[in-house]
Formats: sequence, C-alpha cells, structure tokens
Amino acid sequence: KLAAQDHILLLTMHHIVSDGWSMGVLVNEFSALYTAFSTGLPDPLPALPIQYADFAAWQHRWISGALLQRQLEFWRAHLHSAPALLELPTDRPRPPVQDHAGASLDFALSPALSAQLKALAQRHGCTLFMTLLAAWATLLARLAGQSEVVIGSPTANRHRAELEPLIGFFVNTQALRIDLSARPSVAQLLGQVRATALAAQDHQDLPLEQLIEALNPPRSLAHHPLLQVMLTWQNAPAGELALPGLQLLPALADGAASAKFDLELSLHEHGHGIAGSLQYACALFEYVSIERHAAQLVTLLQAMVEDDSACVLRLPLLPETEQAQLLDFNATEAAFDAELCIHQIFEQQARLRPEATALVFEQECLSYAALNARANQLAHHLRALGVGPDSRVAICLPRSTEMVVALLATLKAGAAYVPLDPAYPAQRLAFMLEDCHPTVLLSRSDCAQALPASVGVPLLWLDAPDPAWLLAPQHNPAVPGLTPAHLAYVIYTSG
Repeated sequence: KLAAQDHILLLTMHHIVSDGWSMGVLVNEFSALYTAFSTGLPDPLPALPIQYADFAAWQHRWISGALLQRQLEFWRAHLHSAPALLELPTDRPRPPVQDHAGASLDFALSPALSAQLKALAQRHGCTLFMTLLAAWATLLARLAGQSEVVIGSPTANRHRAELEPLIGFFVNTQALRIDLSARPSVAQLLGQVRATALAAQDHQDLPLEQLIEALNPPRSLAHHPLLQVMLTWQNAPAGELALPGLQLLPALADGAASAKFDLELSLHEHGHGIAGSLQYACALFEYVSIERHAAQLVTLLQAMVEDDSACVLRLPLLPETEQAQLLDFNATEAAFDAELCIHQIFEQQARLRPEATALVFEQECLSYAALNARANQLAHHLRALGVGPDSRVAICLPRSTEMVVALLATLKAGAAYVPLDPAYPAQRLAFMLEDCHPTVLLSRSDCAQALPASVGVPLLWLDAPDPAWLLAPQHNPAVPGLTPAHLAYVIYTSG
C-alpha cells in the first residue's frame, strides 16, 4: 500500500512450479476469482480434470518405458558428432567458471519486415518460429565461423488438452542442430529447419537433463553442456488482468538479471510486428557488441525476405551504418609525391613532427626524430660497406625495434631489403642468401643459431657491443641518382 488509493500487486513465482504458459493461466484465474469474490459470487473456476502431480507421475512412468528409448535413439542420431561448443567471438576471454551475470537488449522489427517474414514463412510451409530459427542459426554460424550450430529452444510440452489449464513446470528444451555446410539457399535452409523442428516436436517428451545425462557431452564449469545459445518464441496465451473497479498500470522493476547461456534470443508477436530481446552473458560480451549483433540479425532477415534463392552464407550482415563506418575506416588513400621514395616521405614527417611517437615496441618508444637519427646512422654505415641503389641487404631479425631501423636504413642507403624469417630452416635461409646475392646481412646474436653455418656475405650484428655504426652521422644520407624506380625489396613467398 502506497496511499489510500494506490497499491502495488507483486507476484513472485519460482520456475520450479511454473513456466511461461502458467503465467497466462494464473493471470486469467486471478482475474476471474477477483471479479467473483468482489461481487460476493462463489469460485467460478471449473474443477481441473487432472493435477500437476498426475503429470509428474505419468512422466516418471514414461521415462522408464520403451517410448523413452525410441526418443533417446532419435536424439542420439540427431546430435551425433555435433559441436560441443559454439565459439562465438567475445569481447573478453571466457572465464573458467560461469557466473550467470547477464543483461539484455530490447529491439523490434518493423511492421513491414514482420509482414514480409510471415509471407516468406507461408510460401515455404514454415512457421514464423522456423523462419526466425533459420536466421538466428545463420547469424551464429557466420559469427563463429562454424558450419553447424546447436540451438536450444523451449517447447511448452503441453500436447494434451488436459494439461493446458494447469499451473506447473512443463516446459522442455530441445537441442536443434542446424547444418550449413552445404551452403544452402534461404529456401533450402527453411526446408531443413522445418524438417528438424517437426522431427524434434515428434520427440519432445525426453527431458533435456535426461538427454545430457545419456549423451554425456564434455563438461565444463565455463559453459552449459550441449548448447550455449537459445531461441525462445513466446506464443503462449498471455492472459488478461482485468479487475473491476480498479485502474491498472504496469509497474516495471529492473530485477537482478541473469544469463544461463551465452546468448538467448527471445521473440514474440507484438501488435503489427515482432519484438523481443537479446539476453547475454556479461562476462563475455559488451552491450555495444550485442547492439551490433541485433542490427546484423535485422539486416540478415531483410536480406532473406528479399531473395530466398540466395545462399545464406553470402547474405549481407552489416547494416548501412556499419557499412559506412567500415568505408570510413578504410578511406586511407592519400596522394603522395610520385618523385619521392618511401624513406623520403618518412623524413618529411620527421621534419614536421620530430617529437611525435613513431615506434612503440614493448617498453621502448621512439620519436620520429630518434628513429630517423638511428636509421640514418645505420644507413651511413651501409653506404660505407658499398650498399647502394639496386643492391640487396638481407635482414634476419624478429619483430623488434632493430627490424624497423634496419628496414628504414636499407631504404635510406638506396638498397632493397630482403627479409629472412629466423624461424625458417637453415637450409631455406641458405638458399635465399645464395639466390639474392646480398651485399650485407643484418642480424643480431639471438638469431645466430637460425643462420646457416656459412652465410657467404659480410654479417653485421646490430646488438654487438660498441657497434661502429652508432658512431656514424645522424643526418639524412644523400644517395646520388636514387629514384622511385629503383628496387625497394625482394620477397620470397612460399610458392
């Protein structure tokens, strides 16, 4: 009671005694009882033909019967060699223990797209659920880079009329396996999903926990066994709360959100369209990623209704905003002076912004001025060793500051660099050295074991104590006759 005429009605029900269908039954019965009792009438509800205890007793007998074995054989075949984990791209590494902290994003499809989806489903003899399942499976498979996905989907499990008016936990979860390895079209995938969903409905009685126990998939505290994503289609009767003499307003409160799965897509028909939410595990995903995935799903659905002959793996996922963002990110083309060499463009930047950061490697940070000076010293030393235009300088270094200095110095000396990977076999490196005829080889002591016993060219250790090249001048070297037409690098490919 908040005031004389202002009250809040709060009903809390544990999932162990109710499910989504039960909520509609509860609301209708509550309304009927309130209406009757407020006017002095007796209980108007008809007697229930059976109780939940009767269903529980029947299920217990059934689980030990022959029907169980037939359904179990179906699910064994359906899930044979199915992937145990859907490895979606996440914003954070999966923690070793699932914490179930979750949040959700609400979204809605436009009335136009919702109508188009209904038409697509009707053309292919599918339900809206089947059509949405096909799209959800496609998005998940493409995000994960997997050809197969296993998606959980709750079913009301009230296939007898006597069960419909009962309040209780009847719902069961089906593990639906969708295979995109044959690169199906939209129409072909809808046919596959329809067959899968109908077969699952014919074998819906086996409880998921019994199936998991029988299949005994790999277990981990980090994720749910057998399936990590869900699709819930909310089509149970919602019930209507109507209490005579009272004005009712919904009082929505943000409860403690949880997530049993990595992702759970929940959808329902709302007015003239389809609406829903995308629930996610906060330990894995950021909200912005979930926003992006929801937009990708909408884009995919739009593409499906526009061309049901197209391969689902080639349909667009990026909405127009993301396409524009990618194009903007990659609009990096720039007009450079065609008469300048690469190192000369670098030298221009060193003059314009000498103190700006040019290179960061681990804990080392070099400005443009510092990097330019160090490369100049090595370039002057290379010139003294006879390096010039169209000569080759072999560089055997791991990713490091020295590698960048060596590449830049080689270009400043007018030569072409020949990168040698220290991880290559010595025989391969020996062939490359013999084939390219370098004037000098640049390396450092920790790469010595990678090099062939006899390199056949002068070898300059960049990490030698008191190296002579660090005594060379720091100004930009002049290389007479050097033009952009001279050789810049030689690359040996695996082919």
